[in-house]
Amino acid sequence: MKITLAQLNPVVGDVRGNLQKIAATLAAEPRTSDLVVFSELFLVGYPPRDLLEKPGLIRQVQEALEHLVDLSTRYPATGILVGAPQPTGRDIGKGLCNCAVLIYQGQVRLRQAKSLLPTYDVFDETRHFDPAGEVLVLPFKDEILGISICEDAWYDPELWFRRLYPLDPIQTQAGLGATVLINISASPFQVGKEEVRHRLFQCHARKYGLPVVYVNQVGGNDELIFDGRSQALDRAGEAIAVLPGFAEAVVTVDLAQAGEAGLYRPQEKIATVHEALVLGLKDYLGKCGFKQAVMGLSGGVDSAVTCCLAAAALGRENVLGVLMPSPYTSRDSIDDSLVLARNLGVETRLIPITPIYESYRKALEGPLNLGEIELTLENIQARIRGNILMAISNKFGHMVLSTGNKSELAVGYCTLYGDMSGGLGVLADVPKTLVYELAAYLNRDREIIPASTIRKAPSAELRPDQTDQDTLPPYDLLDRIMNHYLTEGCAYEDIVKLGFEPETVQWVIRTIDKNEYKRRQAAPGLKITSKAFGMGRRIPIAARFEI
Repeated sequence: MKITLAQLNPVVGDVRGNLQKIAATLAAEPRTSDLVVFSELFLVGYPPRDLLEKPGLIRQVQEALEHLVDLSTRYPATGILVGAPQPTGRDIGKGLCNCAVLIYQGQVRLRQAKSLLPTYDVFDETRHFDPAGEVLVLPFKDEILGISICEDAWYDPELWFRRLYPLDPIQTQAGLGATVLINISASPFQVGKEEVRHRLFQCHARKYGLPVVYVNQVGGNDELIFDGRSQALDRAGEAIAVLPGFAEAVVTVDLAQAGEAGLYRPQEKIATVHEALVLGLKDYLGKCGFKQAVMGLSGGVDSAVTCCLAAAALGRENVLGVLMPSPYTSRDSIDDSLVLARNLGVETRLIPITPIYESYRKALEGPLNLGEIELTLENIQARIRGNILMAISNKFGHMVLSTGNKSELAVGYCTLYGDMSGGLGVLADVPKTLVYELAAYLNRDREIIPASTIRKAPSAELRPDQTDQDTLPPYDLLDRIMNHYLTEGCAYEDIVKLGFEPETVQWVIRTIDKNEYKRRQAAPGLKITSKAFGMGRRIPIAARFEI
């Protein structure tokens, strides 16, 4: 059987546009393909979230499926497998299911609903969907297809510390006589997940002695980034084809062909982080209707890396870097920002904030009894800069990119309505130590980010001779404790047992917890780790929990 893997980038809610992608793919593919496979919920894009509560969206989906039924008559030798929400027709439950719909020769031949509905991390599928009433297989041409949807294939005791589901859909389909396993997915990217996915599908192929076809969504939708890396494996688990990461691709494979040992090679992890952030940034702006971005250039590594990512995502002509020196900004920081901009070819503007800052200080020093140097005055500088960037956004239509990293966001080392201003937090899930790795990766072929930017001690430059480590633990230490607490879910006592100073652990945990209110007001951030601040972390603000 020849199967076409259509790894495409849908737009959430754009049923008509996504339908056009299907039609264009069918028109471009050879008529010898037996089945063209699209990803999970492709017609509405993933995740559609509460758009599923709009009756008009479901009507559009039904109309699109009717169109596909008509379209399939033009391709009598080819089936179309596409993900779409479908009404259950039942009076109880949510009334919708997450379906794989197979259309062939003017008829819907199968509607297989998703059985396992995840509710962890960023997933909330039981909010909208009912699980499958039964697991089916479908005789199709000379094969028997076992069609599953994303989580259905993730029933593996080795992946979970406890059993999440009572049912194993893949095992059921193999027991029903499936000769080909097909999984359509919208599996979000996180660092290292690609290898886990490959091992998972390789295990299915070897366990049941069946070829496996896996088609994953690609593209950025809000905070989530989908990396694709769709693949077809032979019954021994060797790759027949592996599609690229972070790019659309359409590939037709013959499942009768033997796979090739070594064809699958995991991508370098820092390269995947770079590609994910570029794609997420590009799609977030593009799908929100923005063409240009503006950001503050401070001379630090965070703004430098953000600027590089923006130039790669949008084109250098669509990026504006704004230098906003204060009385405490060093000449080196200005020079480093200008060198970076020149290396990238991006436009810059210089808007000194000292006159504005002095007027603020003069107006407030009496009413607020301000001292010469204090936190209020530091935050005023950050807020002046945020206002300037938003003014540029208002005037020219640029989206403001906030440049703060995950480590700063974790402990609240950022200013509400100041450096937190923006439409997208590009590095919001990138710990400071990983920011430095990204900087080195960006400089792998030539020096784009000045070496002096990377070497110098991080500083907000909001008071004389300031460094981040005046307030924070060293970033390598902070990031390790943060990872144990946030990502691994370790308790205070467990982290201390790993050899960390109790006082430092206590400070980090308490500071993370008390800054939840700040993070709730932050710009959406691109997710690249297994636990990001955002839609997958639901912590109350008005709460009291002692470690």
